This record gives sequence, C-alpha cells and structure tokens, in this order.
Amino acid sequence: MLDEVSRIAREAGRIAVARSTEAYRRWDKAPGHPVCEIDLEVDAFLRDALGRLDPEAGWLSEETLDQSDRIERPRLWVVDPIDGTRDYLRGRPGWAVSVALVEDRVPVIGVLDAPARGEHWSAEKGKGAFRNGSRLKASSLATLAGARVPADSLPEIDSDLVTVPKPNSIALRIALVAAGEADLVATLKWGFEWDIAAAALIASEAGATVSGALGQPLAFNTASGAAFGVLVSAPGIHDQAVERLRERALALV
Repeated sequence: MLDEVSRIAREAGRIAVARSTEAYRRWDKAPGHPVCEIDLEVDAFLRDALGRLDPEAGWLSEETLDQSDRIERPRLWVVDPIDGTRDYLRGRPGWAVSVALVEDRVPVIGVLDAPARGEHWSAEKGKGAFRNGSRLKASSLATLAGARVPADSLPEIDSDLVTVPKPNSIALRIALVAAGEADLVATLKWGFEWDIAAAALIASEAGATVSGALGQPLAFNTASGAAFGVLVSAPGIHDQAVERLRERALALV
C-alpha cells in the first residue's frame, strides 16, 4: 500500500510541477487563504487514484466539500493537494503534496512529495520514516535553549531559540524535525487535519514527539476535521516546549 501511495503522490507532484509554468487561475478562498486551479486539478487526480486504491476509505481534503459519512468509516484518506500554496504561487520550492491514510483515528501511512525540493518523504506505522530512501531520525537535543525552529522570525521571549529556513508548507516544517534538521515546530491556532496527518506520522516514526499545542494527543477523522495547534519536537525538549508555550496557548483556545 505504501508503495502505491508513494507512486500516486509522485504523479500528483509531477502534475503540479508541469502546470507551474503555465498560466492558471488563482483566487482567495478567504482573506489570506490563496488557492489556484492546480490545487483543484491535483485534488481531483488524487481522489480518483486513491479512491481506486481503497474504495472503502472516506475522504477529507482541503479542496473538497467535507462528507459527513467519513467519520463512520474505519479508514480515511486525508489529503492536501498542495500544502504551501503560497510558495507554489510564488515559484518557491516550499510546497508538497500531502497524503495520509488514517485507520481507527490514527495515521498508518504518510507521504509527502516535494518535487521542487527533490524530496519524497514516507512512513508506515511501526516501520520507520524515510526521505528519498534514507531512514530519518529526530535530533537528540535535550535543552530547549538553542533549539532550531523553521521560522522567519521569533518573538523576543523566544530569543534563545534559533531560526532555520522555513518552507511555507507546515507539513515540510514538521518533516524537518523528523530529519533532525530542526528541533521544534509549534502552532498556537486551530488548524486542519489535512495540514498535519502525513507529517505527524513521518515525525513520530522518526522518533520525534508529536502532540497538540497543550501537549494533548492528536486525533484524526474527528467531526470538525480540526485540532488546536500542533507541537512537534525532539523528544528531549517536548515537555519544556509545552511548558513554555502553555500560557500563550491557553490564551488562544
């Protein structure tokens, strides 16, 4: 199954790359939330291909009207056809096709295809995580100070942390923690399962600790399809990160 999902995600990435230099329509779904016709084209391709791979699985995608019956199904495809659309629209490489298969509320397969970066990330529950065939391992950092965070800038209160280059795709930022190239990714806002499902599995299979913003376990195939925040880190700093962010997170719940 993982090989087939990887093949389908790679083909979706090729479609997006091939269309990236053409003229295409773009608009805002809501203020600050851009989308383009290629998001929809890739979404349609994935829905057809993944639907044929597992016709019994439900469907949850950023670019498809949600289906209420998905929560009654034991398996669910969770898809973001182009995670990081802003980078895609600007001709930057920080975007990825994100595909996860969730079973009994838990991701069991996760794939990110980032063709503009020459990267293909994959994981299967209990079998490790890989980038371009190389096994991934999260960092062993044990002290929060000095932790590498993919960010453009950090607030003064976090000046003891270190910024590293930030792809627009939240999934790719999480994957950097899996690769040991970042130590911490945290969001303190409500987000959607399609942004994190595949990357959360990749990170956890690489030994990173994955939770919600308050340290709570993440759940998938929920009725809302959303969760409050995500915190992914090297295991040795996760508790420290939760404690540092707790007051800020509680103010935003």
